[in-house]
Amino acid sequence: MSNHFTGLSLGPPMGDQRLDLCDLYAFASPSDPNRTVLILNANPNADAMHPDAIYRLAIDNDGDLLDDVAFSFVYSKPRDGRQTVDVFMAVGEEAEQPEAVGRKIFEAVEVSFGKDPNIVTSGDVAFFAGVRSDAFFFDFDGIKNLFDTSGGRNFTAPHLGSDSPWTGVDSNTEANVFSMALELPTAELGAAPDLRIWGRCSVRSGDRLLHVDRAGHPSVSSFFNTDETKEEYNASVPRNDRDRWTDLFVHLMGHTGGYTRDEAIAAIEEEGTLPDMLSYDPTKPAKYPNGRVFTDDVIDYRLAFLTKGECPPTGLSPHDDVLDHMPYLGTPH
Repeated sequence: MSNHFTGLSLGPPMGDQRLDLCDLYAFASPSDPNRTVLILNANPNADAMHPDAIYRLAIDNDGDLLDDVAFSFVYSKPRDGRQTVDVFMAVGEEAEQPEAVGRKIFEAVEVSFGKDPNIVTSGDVAFFAGVRSDAFFFDFDGIKNLFDTSGGRNFTAPHLGSDSPWTGVDSNTEANVFSMALELPTAELGAAPDLRIWGRCSVRSGDRLLHVDRAGHPSVSSFFNTDETKEEYNASVPRNDRDRWTDLFVHLMGHTGGYTRDEAIAAIEEEGTLPDMLSYDPTKPAKYPNGRVFTDDVIDYRLAFLTKGECPPTGLSPHDDVLDHMPYLGTPH
């Protein structure tokens, strides 16, 4: 649920799981601290990707909230259980364009739907696309116990009492996800000194390119979106987040954690919740909110944030099938 669905009462974008962005990770390569790993997961059905979509990883490297580097992933129509993907890398002004532009760094890469990953390289860049074991862990039934999602709201005041809401059951132990993983020299990303990373999914409809999902901070979109705001939120860009969404976030935090307006704004500023981009300083160890690794319990983190530290931890453990090399996520179930 980091973004496996956009809130308890909301479905995938346009009702299509292929367009659903799930998780975003950023960390240093375990074998080379001078290389960065970026992973964008999508499609919790873990089947073929949408051939009319552009999946995108965008990076602001100088703090102006404009994209300086962008990787676009464009998939072929699936045929006979096979699919290929092209990868484009745009830099500078081109990185701001929503289309798949820039230099094509990988062409017609075979997508991995089986257990053996197809890892390809181009220069100093390694790439993988395909089905893998999902590293995200969460107690879905416990979250439903914790929040009342009736009345058209995703999350209202949590039910915090003497009884723990948690079931102790990880709802994602047998789940797969579609993963896009890049590993490249950190210098190519131009961190000065940190990076702000976000994902976007856009789909072509006639002559229009609709921006239907986005990913940044884990579980922010899931918890803060409502039925009324999700389409606008997913179509928006991070540089407008503070102006457009601060009041909504402050209002929700008042319900979930009893925050005053000043307290909520201070918490948002301290974490960097808005703009909704994953911050990563490569000179420091990766651990959310500095990048994100597979062992980060982002649900515990987000619920503590929402409830001002009142929510008890879930007690779940990270998955033990992850790898220390490309494609990093474990063999699919």
